[in-house]
Amino acid sequence: MTETPIEINVLSSLSQIEATDWDACACPEAAIGRPNDPFTTHRFLSALENSGSVGQGTGWTPRYLTAVIDGQVIACAPLYVKSHSQGEYIFDHNWAHAYENAGGNYYPKLQMAVPFTPATGRRFLTCAGFEETGIAALTQGAVQLAAENELSSLHVTFCTEDEVAAGEQMGLMARASQQFHWFNDGYSDFDAFLASLTSRKRKNIRKERSTAQGFGGQILTLTGDQIKPEHWDAFWYFYQDTGARKWGTPYLTRAFFDLAHEMLRDDMLLVLAHENGRYLAGALNFIGRDVLYGRYWGAREDISCLHFEMCYYQAIDYAIANGLSRVEAGAQGSHKLARGYLPVTTHSLHWIGDAGLAEAIGRYLEAERAAIDEEIEILTSYGPFKKVHVEEQE
Repeated sequence: MTETPIEINVLSSLSQIEATDWDACACPEAAIGRPNDPFTTHRFLSALENSGSVGQGTGWTPRYLTAVIDGQVIACAPLYVKSHSQGEYIFDHNWAHAYENAGGNYYPKLQMAVPFTPATGRRFLTCAGFEETGIAALTQGAVQLAAENELSSLHVTFCTEDEVAAGEQMGLMARASQQFHWFNDGYSDFDAFLASLTSRKRKNIRKERSTAQGFGGQILTLTGDQIKPEHWDAFWYFYQDTGARKWGTPYLTRAFFDLAHEMLRDDMLLVLAHENGRYLAGALNFIGRDVLYGRYWGAREDISCLHFEMCYYQAIDYAIANGLSRVEAGAQGSHKLARGYLPVTTHSLHWIGDAGLAEAIGRYLEAERAAIDEEIEILTSYGPFKKVHVEEQE
């Protein structure tokens, strides 16, 4: 009995695939509700592409993969040719420097990821019943694409643990990194969460919230049709300011927010500080089926504790009120620990074409994983929760 052949296609634009075919792989659960996360949906990735946030001149050139059997798309992946390592949040700059110092060309490389989005989710998008076949086909297709075009490497970032296990079986190298997440332990309200903390941390958070909320204006939480075009005018200013300070140039274009308003506003929670007819600060979150994802923040002026209130405490309030299991607060930031966010492991997969570089990186990853595990253990022990609460969570 012969196996049905799998056709691998490389697409330069999401306009080359129907949204229904892509989303059948990316978010089949959305047929009966909200997707697990919005970031690999056709509408989110299309907004990045159609707004010019990815594509020509950005260093993110789309090369989406699809796996097709008998005319049916059974798997797909957000894949990009990268000419730099910006906007990834899993840092490989040292790898690039080492390879280039040895005479190699690290760029271009392949990146299977959601651009500018350090949020864990599936990267090998498969239809139900095609998980094993789809992951294998996409992995082989991506590696072959890199090898045939003499690209240095393939990187699959912020993937799931299941994908790591499958990728390692196919010869990819696994990497561990770290983020801070808040977990909902069935809290009835914010005070119930505070009751789980030590007295000192509880008092500090109450003081921070009181200070922030006393700035003289209102804090608005908006989603869906509550978000108006005027709100994006304000948020664009905040985003530009933060982007210029952090990255030099903002990753997202102004057009992205217009498209997001059109296609993604039900997936977003926008928190704005408003006073005397002016918006002073904003925080943008994306809403998943069971997770709230904190993404962007910015402000016109420095108001004490407002960042903590709008980015962390308002997110916790929303998660509790809507029965979400956790808040992912984005990349880095050990200051989140004192505010109830605990360190967790995040994952990536890597294929390196040069055997010598691959061997060196393999040794590095083993040592790095041990260091990450130790750091998470130490940070968790310094967490803000009462001792009995931490023990119950283990």
